[in-house]
Amino acid sequence: MTTVLLHGLGNDRRQPLGLFESVVEETSGPEELIVAPDVRAHGGFLAVGEPADFGIDRLAREVCEHVPAALAEAGRGHHEASEPVTIIGISMGAAIALRIVLDDLLPVRRVVFVRPSFDDTSLPDNLRAFPVIGQILADAGPAGAEEFREREIFHEVASVSPAGGRALLAQFQAPDAARRAMRLVEIPRNRAFEHDDDLHELSARGIRSLVIGAARDPVHPFPIAERWAGGLRSMLELLPPRDDGQAEQTAVLRERVGRWLARD
Repeated sequence: MTTVLLHGLGNDRRQPLGLFESVVEETSGPEELIVAPDVRAHGGFLAVGEPADFGIDRLAREVCEHVPAALAEAGRGHHEASEPVTIIGISMGAAIALRIVLDDLLPVRRVVFVRPSFDDTSLPDNLRAFPVIGQILADAGPAGAEEFREREIFHEVASVSPAGGRALLAQFQAPDAARRAMRLVEIPRNRAFEHDDDLHELSARGIRSLVIGAARDPVHPFPIAERWAGGLRSMLELLPPRDDGQAEQTAVLRERVGRWLARD
């Protein structure tokens, strides 16, 4: 079997590996192949490209190209390439995971959507900070963090969640952040789905899903997680806010994902 781990905007493959690699190994066994690709303009995916390259459908196709390559590298045959996979996606990764399922790009059996932040709106209010960061990065580079810190849009997030504010500021220190600024401008313009009926499709096809949201997370509002879970007719889990302790939130996240994976 194969599990695909998908990271969030501005992060890289180390994010989901650090969170879930041990959980997947414990629940699925040492034979499970774990594939954690870097999305375009993240991590080891050095190419940036053009704005159109950041369409969610294109990102999903690029991600899926890593799966047969990983199977071949692991010495697994064509038969395993057709076996159902599990996907765990965080934030942007959740939106990409949903697109993979809707476009039938991989034979998905089950999927975990962690802190979804995209819905049927282009550039929803909760993601408006990212294009602002991207433009400041393009104009001023990492030194623009101080300018962003003075913006009202930063204070709107930081007043609700100081940890969320720090996460936004961390975008300025990401590797090669200025050259890759386009990702922050373009990706939030994507819609995860067009209508709630798109979400109903997963349960109709027998694909098991789990949605996990967090309290007091203005970039990943819990009402978005509730909407996903309602449309998907899936289980919904609530994490404690990271402002109450990142270690506690991480421990609860791993426990909930591990328990759900072990059920099947």
